[in-house]
Amino acid sequence: MPEVLIIGGGFAGVRSAAAAVRQRQDAGVAASDMRVTLVSAGDDLVIRPRLYEADPGRMRVPLDQVLGPIGVRRVAATITGIDTQKREVSGIGRDGTPTTLSYDRLILAAGSRVVRPTLPGAEYLFDIDTLAGAAALDAHLQRLPSRPAAEGRFTAVVVGAGFTGIEIATELGWRLRAVAEETEQVRVVLVDRNENVGHELGEGPRPQILEALNELGVERRLGVSLESVTPEGARLSDGSEIAAATVIWTAGMVASPLTEQVPAPRDQLGRLTVDEFLRVTGVPGVYAAGDTAAPHVEEGHTVMQSCQYAMPQGHFAGVNAAADLLGARQTPFAPPPYVTCLDLGPTGAVLTRGWDRTVVKTREDAKGIKQMINAELIYPPIGDAEKIMAWVKDAPSHPLS
Repeated sequence: MPEVLIIGGGFAGVRSAAAAVRQRQDAGVAASDMRVTLVSAGDDLVIRPRLYEADPGRMRVPLDQVLGPIGVRRVAATITGIDTQKREVSGIGRDGTPTTLSYDRLILAAGSRVVRPTLPGAEYLFDIDTLAGAAALDAHLQRLPSRPAAEGRFTAVVVGAGFTGIEIATELGWRLRAVAEETEQVRVVLVDRNENVGHELGEGPRPQILEALNELGVERRLGVSLESVTPEGARLSDGSEIAAATVIWTAGMVASPLTEQVPAPRDQLGRLTVDEFLRVTGVPGVYAAGDTAAPHVEEGHTVMQSCQYAMPQGHFAGVNAAADLLGARQTPFAPPPYVTCLDLGPTGAVLTRGWDRTVVKTREDAKGIKQMINAELIYPPIGDAEKIMAWVKDAPSHPLS
């Protein structure tokens, strides 16, 4: 049976699977004549953009409630190898048994991971890159009151003043105060080797970011990097030390190492180069979507690693892989215009439009948009095949597009 095989159960992978099924249905092809299979190590679609929030255990959707109703076969396995000549992938099943899966069209949507440093004491670093990492941080924060009273017990150092670092830093103050006694000092310190907060976000939203950090009392140590970590604190490259029971690493993301097994050019983030249909350059039958792909978009830019682009990439990859297999016309990748909505904790949020990140909403106005995105737009329907198919009728859009 012809098969579309998808690696990855994140936003891009789930959307790819649903879109491939939709394309098959629209072509009038029976499920018995083209199978769609998704392979994922976990059982859940993790709502990764929300892992900076408290109680991260709730940030997930069971994959079977999205894929099952529309007839997508799900295989619980960790993929370790891709052979594009044989058109098969290999991995380890949940029970430890080796598994091999063949494909006619492959969509690599294995996501990205944080680049953890190799500095002394790196094992004491927390991150919010995965559900397990975010849950470990949340449990650690809840245990802080039981630790012996000491300087820095309720101090958190966040390394990396980019999108993720800013969002967790602006949330940590109230999360720490929720567990600390009134007499305890709560500190949040944001560290970055760049001289400016939000270096990659540009000048547009910086005034709003700095205003929020000042209101929340988030300290900044800029132009320095993390040198070492202990359970009691962090040492910076300028020789200074910060007493802190919590040090969180948010600096740097790279594509899944599975991209290295596809014989195609990759960018500096490890993402595969693709054409306008999300076909991997020079590798027949292979598509890439989400944080593993680097398609170009408006104004000559390359997509950012974010769910804003992962979902439309998944949509077009699923449509085009199925169309390719069925001999139908493919559709060029056309994502909605670029926007950024950055959560700034209790002070609200900042919403920007375009690659120059022109600020269009701030404070509570922007917070409402952020909450709608986080609580509604990025969630797929569950348990209802009709609603799931309606969800993938058209490419995802943004409320401002």
